Amino acid sequence: MEALFSAANGRYTGLGIEVEEVEDGVVIVDTLPGSPAEAAGIEGGDKLLAINTHDVKRKSIAEVSKLLREAKFSTIQLTVKRANAEVTLALRRQEITLRSVSSQLLPGGIGYILLSSFNNHSYHDFARHISMLNSHLGEPLKGLIVDLRDNPGGTLNSAVAISDLFLQSGTIVSTRGRFYDANQRFFAAQGDILNGAPMLVLINEQSASAAEILAGALQDNSRALILGNRSYGKGSVQSLIPIGNGTTALKLTTARYFTPSGQSIEGTGIQPDVIFSKQVLLELDKDAIMAGEKKVRQTFIANLDKHWQEAEQLLQNHNLQQ
Repeated sequence: MEALFSAANGRYTGLGIEVEEVEDGVVIVDTLPGSPAEAAGIEGGDKLLAINTHDVKRKSIAEVSKLLREAKFSTIQLTVKRANAEVTLALRRQEITLRSVSSQLLPGGIGYILLSSFNNHSYHDFARHISMLNSHLGEPLKGLIVDLRDNPGGTLNSAVAISDLFLQSGTIVSTRGRFYDANQRFFAAQGDILNGAPMLVLINEQSASAAEILAGALQDNSRALILGNRSYGKGSVQSLIPIGNGTTALKLTTARYFTPSGQSIEGTGIQPDVIFSKQVLLELDKDAIMAGEKKVRQTFIANLDKHWQEAEQLLQNHNLQQ
């Protein structure tokens, strides 16, 4: 229970790896900034082979997580397959602060915000980064790119609040379930932090849950053009139900998420307005963009420049219909 609440509050103790279950085992998708995994040299694409002396080939994520939790030593040896070699790296658990928002000012007065997860601090951090970008530019942003690739989701409240930053009215998301309390609808209040500047949102097959709520709200309300690949399709509402003396809880699925148009997210995901090939998405490397690598930024801008006009037209059509 403590681990679940800690993640929502933006901190937890661990190694800082994001993993994906594949047909023959578990692959590391990414490492968290400033984490033990990043410091040890773990890389996205590394396939887990062993934890200490335990073979984890063909193990599930649940089995791998159990081994990591129950590891007796403070230093954990991870053996991974990288290209055609096996590499063993030593990691030590530590408390990790989840920095969910980072940003860059791109040429032409375009803001870029990378949102890696949704926790209880994400809304305030997101708004602060927009203010910082405006300040660095010296005037309001001409447009905003929100990168939700590989964002596994997080808290519902932060997804709703961030959506509301850009929407003047309309439904953000609704939930439907078997119990009365599970049926809710969340609406936008007037006010757009970008003052109507166009938006592009990037998603991929690892964008899930709260990331899909944000993308769906902006898409269905004609506020942003969605680019990339169809998202993961995790549209279930999970509730923590304390039991016993309050130190343990059950995590139950109690409802499902629906976009403003009434589309279920569960198992369906968000279909982008513009589909990018996986190769193009790989070329638009998030870390390289944040590091300010010139070549990647040029590729990034070249791939997205042609879509600003579509995003502007989307807003114009929406305003005419209102």
